[in-house]
Amino acid sequence: MRQEFSQELDNLHKSFSELGMMVNEAIYKSVKAFVKHDKQIAHEVIDNDYKINDAQVALEKHCFELIALQQPVTSDLRAVVTAMKASSDLERMGDHAVSISKSTIRVKGNERVPEIEDTLAQMADAVKKMSDEALEAYVHSDPASARRISEADHQINDFERKVYRLCIENMQKDPDTVVGAMDYQLVASYLERIGDYVTNICEWVVYLATGKLVELNSSAEEDKF
Repeated sequence: MRQEFSQELDNLHKSFSELGMMVNEAIYKSVKAFVKHDKQIAHEVIDNDYKINDAQVALEKHCFELIALQQPVTSDLRAVVTAMKASSDLERMGDHAVSISKSTIRVKGNERVPEIEDTLAQMADAVKKMSDEALEAYVHSDPASARRISEADHQINDFERKVYRLCIENMQKDPDTVVGAMDYQLVASYLERIGDYVTNICEWVVYLATGKLVELNSSAEEDKF
């Protein structure tokens, strides 16, 4: 029975990693579509979102079945709870990728600002790197890496502030950029929220390894409970 449960946990971790890779790809494609003004790629992200949703629902169902049938305790229970909770964060990240893609489709002939789009591309690269590393920390149950990775969220916030500043400057210089600037700020806000969800995943990695629910990136790190 124990060997069977260990195999189920391995399958659960594999499903989580696969879900994470799907989400990261959606994020990458959504920003690529926005920066390159490629509505075809944007539609692909939107059309494939159901795969992320279905994978998350299947993973959550698997977690409930393991809890009900295997009644895991201590570290095994933490592994199941972590996969279930962190998968919800991944699904929300996928939702924001869809929102970015919708922004791409909505833009129609607005004046574009290469400097802002380059900043958004850099921001997206930073978010993707953060997410990739968080998934790696999950796989290896590495709380030290999770804490370090969560610190990168400050850089994501800095990017959002930079996009806002550039938008204001360009709107003042050229009123034709006003409509496009609103989309730029929306995309930056979506990426910032994705960074927050990655931080949530880092918190669940810490919980997985230590049994402590912590608040990372707060002014003073404290136990949540």
